[in-house]
Amino acid sequence: MPLKFTYLGCIILFFISFTTMKGFAQEKNKKFKYGFNYGMGEQGVFPFHSKDYTYEVQFYKLQVNYLIKQKNKHSVELNIEPSIYIAKHQLLNEQFVRPDYGENYLEAREQFTQLKTMKEYSLGIGIIYRYQLNQKLSTYIIGSVGPMITDTETERMAKGFAFSDVFSIGFSHSISSIIFDIRYGVRHVSNLNFSLPNSGYNSTNIEVGFLIEL
Repeated sequence: MPLKFTYLGCIILFFISFTTMKGFAQEKNKKFKYGFNYGMGEQGVFPFHSKDYTYEVQFYKLQVNYLIKQKNKHSVELNIEPSIYIAKHQLLNEQFVRPDYGENYLEAREQFTQLKTMKEYSLGIGIIYRYQLNQKLSTYIIGSVGPMITDTETERMAKGFAFSDVFSIGFSHSISSIIFDIRYGVRHVSNLNFSLPNSGYNSTNIEVGFLIEL
């Protein structure tokens, strides 16, 4: 699938989410927040460490948050994040590609041990549990899962459709209607054996961003 079409798809998905939710937001004021996050991460940082491969990623996320329920200092939010991940990956252990890979396994080893840059387009759909520490500061946990498209085949995962699973812990600080955000978490990418190979990638990530109440 050409990159420009997958990139356009992410923009369209966010536009649909934005316009649909904004319509509801007119009826329920201050339940919606929109924002942007930037982050980076890598395999090799606790809790993930494999000597078989490297995986470094930078990513950009658009965010839509909807307040589902709030009681005292506790709240639950729906989170939607169209995202673009730009990853660098390299096979370090050539023995990972074994003879049962096929007749051309030596050729495959040579190909897969080259450093690769790949793009991953995902739509994360998750739930946030938030605890308000004071009037301006809050902490939260977020878990999300969503469909993903990757543009490059490697020894660990086939090109095309997959899933992106994320779990993070974060802090938010409000200044008027702007909320500044930082979170630290882990991410796993795989395709549930829809196609092979499917060893997937793991990374530990940190990201920063902001949200605006509308």
